[in-house]
Amino acid sequence: MRTADDLSAAIYQGAVQRIRPKIMTVATTFIGLVPILWSTGTGADVMKRIATPMVGGVFTSTLMELIVYPAIYYVWKRRSLPAAMPDEKPAS
Repeated sequence: MRTADDLSAAIYQGAVQRIRPKIMTVATTFIGLVPILWSTGTGADVMKRIATPMVGGVFTSTLMELIVYPAIYYVWKRRSLPAAMPDEKPAS
């Protein structure tokens, strides 16, 4: 990678490739845990205490992986890119 545009394109491409697997994982986890959160009856109070942090963790993990980590990576890698060449002014 030679420029910040190359870095942005690489990060965007990586995030796009991660969307489907991450959303599929999140969807299956939510489908399995949301009924537990809505349940009532024997043992529901214990199961809700287990399911609530799992749902929150999966949701937070999705935001971190698709938004926060790419931004941190951009800031980190941007510092190691060579400085942009100043625009040359044409001779008048």
